[in-house]
Amino acid sequence: MRVLFYSIHSYDKSPIENANSGKHEIQFTELQLNEETVSLAAGFDAVSLFTSDSASELVLEKLLQIGIRFIALRSVGFDNVSLKKANSLSIKVANVPAYSPYSVAEHAVALLLAVNRKLLLGQQLKQHQDYRLQHLTGFDINGKTVGIIGTGKIGSAFASIMKGFGCNLIAFDPIEDPILKAKLGIRYTTLEEVCHKSDILSLHCPLNVHTKYMINELIFEQMKKGVILLNTARGGIINTNHLLAALANNTVGALGLDVYENEKNIFGKDLTALPLTDDLFIKLRSYPNVLITGHQAFLTTEALEGIATATIATINSWANGEKAINELE
Repeated sequence: MRVLFYSIHSYDKSPIENANSGKHEIQFTELQLNEETVSLAAGFDAVSLFTSDSASELVLEKLLQIGIRFIALRSVGFDNVSLKKANSLSIKVANVPAYSPYSVAEHAVALLLAVNRKLLLGQQLKQHQDYRLQHLTGFDINGKTVGIIGTGKIGSAFASIMKGFGCNLIAFDPIEDPILKAKLGIRYTTLEEVCHKSDILSLHCPLNVHTKYMINELIFEQMKKGVILLNTARGGIINTNHLLAALANNTVGALGLDVYENEKNIFGKDLTALPLTDDLFIKLRSYPNVLITGHQAFLTTEALEGIATATIATINSWANGEKAINELE
């Protein structure tokens, strides 16, 4: 098959080439898929997309017109694809349901430790030769209640790590995991109770019609004052305007984000010569108790290799006239 890989960077090109081993004719572009760049896929059989790409209804129609019948996602999430439209056009779509859940789970823990122990502030003060300890007090994570929203592979990995810290675990997920309950003693309850009782709250659910803005003004009102909030899932799960209000009134005592609802215009781009024009993002990053990383939680060697292997396996199946094991319907 001839496959065009959109949104390719230096770090993921080699793993894809290694996984492909010359099986398919592949080309790469750093450009994101959108209405302006869809024409680049002319002459290809399939495209491969990442979270920054947009396969809207209009884009899908244009892809079909130029002969694209397959879309291989290099991500777990597929909220950037109009799946219903793709199905109606008989365009096959497949994701990478799992690669390295530890990559994202461990990054969430890194965010937690950094904001709790004020590592960035401490480093900034030391750079100015200020070695005082004022403003750097954190708290013991041991014994704290950790709320986990979404206990799939990543949420489960995060739960295991936090159990090792000696935390009490509570969770919200429509599908309860009996193994987690037995192994880690995790207790499932309502979203409201998880938010009300958690000292630390971490989001690990997909973005869909049920979770869009799930963390909103009403939920923030039920959170424990001073909660540490972590989001390494999808930016659209949190209403950013309501989040800013929760930061301003100290409901959220510290915030660790690897995702942001309007990140497509910011993350993954070199904006050093340009002014930021996103007012919400400017306000978010102005808080000293907020740490934002640019959707890098997945970025480990193991995860990149897993994503590449799964993506090429999907393309292999389609090239052989078979249904990919992870096709979305």
